[in-house]
Amino acid sequence: MPDPTYGLGPEWEPGEDGVPFRRAARVILVDEDDRVLLVRGHDAGEVTRSWWFTVGGGLDAGEDVRDGAAREVYEETGLVVAPADLVGPVLTRSAIFDFARVTCRQDEEFFLARVSSAHDFSDVGWTELERDVLDEMRWWGLDELEAAVESGAVVYPAPLPGLVRRLLRGGWDGTTPHLDESSV
Repeated sequence: MPDPTYGLGPEWEPGEDGVPFRRAARVILVDEDDRVLLVRGHDAGEVTRSWWFTVGGGLDAGEDVRDGAAREVYEETGLVVAPADLVGPVLTRSAIFDFARVTCRQDEEFFLARVSSAHDFSDVGWTELERDVLDEMRWWGLDELEAAVESGAVVYPAPLPGLVRRLLRGGWDGTTPHLDESSV
């Protein structure tokens, strides 16, 4: 019998079209120097493919998106962020992508949170899959991140540097733009 979680995790379920689907919460973590924390991971099915992305992941069944976002921050970094301290959602994204040789669809809500960079990261909440595919975590200055993107680094969501600049310059204006991205 085929694995109903596609080897990806229990939060992935077949969508109406049969494509594995999940809802996810992501958090744009910004430190006191306006740097963004990103994670670099690689594809479990094609280890030469790697990309940078925000902290976050799939929501548990029935889980509130803010609670899930705060949980994911803690599980992936060891940082504690209260759901009430999350700003947003500052962006929603529908993404179709290949991972572990499976085409997946994920609907995401992004939040913004200020944290201190004077913290040692912890991986105690990582799943077995995360331990296999997450390669590093680092703080990026926005100029540095834009230069990396211009040099070919893959960052998701693609307009992240501009979004963060707008949020830091003017604060969140209460709107939630939607982004459709496909990396297939």
